[in-house]
Amino acid sequence: MRFLLFLPIFLLALKPEPIIPIPKTIEYNKQKALLGKEIFFDEDFSEDKRVSCASCHVPKFGGADPRPVSIGVYGKLGNIQSPTVYNAVFNFRQFWNGRAKDLNAQIEGPVHNPVEMGINKKWVVKILNLKYKEKFYKIYKTENMTFDMYKDVIVEFEKALITPDCKFDMWLRDEINLTKEERKGYYNFKKLGCITCHNGINIGGNSFQKIGIMNSIKNHVGDRYELTHNPRDKYVYKVATLRNIALTAPYFHNAITYSLADSVNRMAYFNLGLTLSKEEVSSIVAFLKTLTGKTPKILEEK
Repeated sequence: MRFLLFLPIFLLALKPEPIIPIPKTIEYNKQKALLGKEIFFDEDFSEDKRVSCASCHVPKFGGADPRPVSIGVYGKLGNIQSPTVYNAVFNFRQFWNGRAKDLNAQIEGPVHNPVEMGINKKWVVKILNLKYKEKFYKIYKTENMTFDMYKDVIVEFEKALITPDCKFDMWLRDEINLTKEERKGYYNFKKLGCITCHNGINIGGNSFQKIGIMNSIKNHVGDRYELTHNPRDKYVYKVATLRNIALTAPYFHNAITYSLADSVNRMAYFNLGLTLSKEEVSSIVAFLKTLTGKTPKILEEK
């Protein structure tokens, strides 16, 4: 009982569930974030001046890419589905195989990748000097533009890309009720074992897991094995967040389906060894649709 006295009031009010609501706000430097937003949408930071960060992380598609693979400079195709940038600040690692430890490290990947944006640090600094020198001076009080400053403002913008107040979070805080179908879906989500991997604040994004535990899959492009070369890491990926999942199709690293119902069936079969009834699938899909949060406020601010 004594321990409870030291818990924040909002935590005491939550239902004791394995999923944690996204906070309504998060601390970030707004001036940096707004500058980072400009750069995030600026196609000049690519070799052919036709690709920006937002090309592969589209706001109206939940910060993800609706295409099976993203299209980079000169029409080059990627080899893996682009994960959402929304709520990425809550992920324990970045990228499907977790090769970046945080948002700052993640930026290096697409910027220098010859398939994605295809530019180097000198290119970045050149554009900063041509277009953003005055704005950076207001923040950093120096005319010496650096690649680290470029990364710094983008990180502040990406930190602000949180989607609070989804229906399920509001239910966790006892602010609203779920429908009978949605509650049944969450019950099945837990009972069947989905919650084992999809839990915490991001309902995923906090562990590495193997796809195909019970029934093997064929495609393992971009898995942990490509990074570690440890045979145990074949088919192992960072668990995808389920937040805003209704907006972020196609699903899985190989973009194998655009259907939530099909995704639920596939995960039940390949990872749980189960064949679900239509009623079970329908209820879980109803639950998943409660995970769509509000559009990040930073996208509407100037």
